[in-house]
Amino acid sequence: MFLNKAKKILQTIKNRLDNKNELIYIVEPSGWSIEWDGLQITRSLEKDNLMKARISDMQFGFRNKIIHFGSVNCIYRNKKIKKIHKSNKIVLTWFHVAPDDKRIRDIPKLNELVDIVHTSCQLTKKNLVDMGFSEDKVVVIPLGVDLEFFTQASNEEKKEIKERLGLPLDKIIIGSFQKDGQGWGEGDKPKMIKGPDLFCDLAKRLKDNYPIHVLLTGPARGYVKNILEEAKIPFTHKFVKMEDYLNMADYYKVLDLYPITSRVEGGPKAVLEAWASGVPAVSTRVGMVPDIMDNGADGFMIDGFDVNKLYDCAARILDNQVLVYQLTDNALHKVKEFSWGQIAQRYFNNIYKRLRNEN
Repeated sequence: MFLNKAKKILQTIKNRLDNKNELIYIVEPSGWSIEWDGLQITRSLEKDNLMKARISDMQFGFRNKIIHFGSVNCIYRNKKIKKIHKSNKIVLTWFHVAPDDKRIRDIPKLNELVDIVHTSCQLTKKNLVDMGFSEDKVVVIPLGVDLEFFTQASNEEKKEIKERLGLPLDKIIIGSFQKDGQGWGEGDKPKMIKGPDLFCDLAKRLKDNYPIHVLLTGPARGYVKNILEEAKIPFTHKFVKMEDYLNMADYYKVLDLYPITSRVEGGPKAVLEAWASGVPAVSTRVGMVPDIMDNGADGFMIDGFDVNKLYDCAARILDNQVLVYQLTDNALHKVKEFSWGQIAQRYFNNIYKRLRNEN
């Protein structure tokens, strides 16, 4: 038994020392969205024979690798920056910058440690550069979407999914799939950067003129659920675990509208998933939305955080089926640019290949 254990330890050490320039994509143990991104990127790189790549929830012991921390949370342990062997090349993804984020003060130190900083939108790039990262280190690559699973449903398929999920057949289904409460409990205290208050205000306005039913997924939705209950707005909440993430495709398929009401975002991924599912989206000017959305052609985007503007855009969609067809048709064509295969190729060309050539 002792010899077998020793062999396993030696093999682990060998694996970490072998394969120079292998990509190790670091994920959070509880960060299911980051883990999904890491899986998509590494699998695509392996499938296309671009490079050796895998995910891990720890970086200890690696030598001569490209270590990509999938979020800024991943590079910290006990509120301190992790120690990383100097033989490794370091990539850090930082999706969005909250004004009260205490890690901002570490940016000068991170700028020295990290070889490339990745973010998903130009808005965050500007923030990161303004706060101290070297501009030539910051690379913008948007989020991706799995186009094999997120697809548009027929009317018959929509009806079947609604019946299976216990959703009404005669209501307009409005979606909100995110974590917008603080912590990992009920989430009764709102995470204001995600705009749950704006979403609820929009739902109240829509309820006065349309027969809506709100479909929620994600953890910590207590704040939204409490307000919807008070306003007597019918809703259904489904919690989706990491291993069931692909079930999200069915939730998108039944929607008539996806509002994005965030004040700060890196993505959101929801705009791509809605587009791929044939669902019209209304959004604040946040994250990568202004980078990818052609306002009025494949979705609607408002300046500021005015619920009246959001409502006006939503009402235009709900009142005009021809407009819905135009928006979703344009979006279905555009979203092909954001398949995980194409996004992984951009990671390889703009980040990993560059770092391999430097070794």
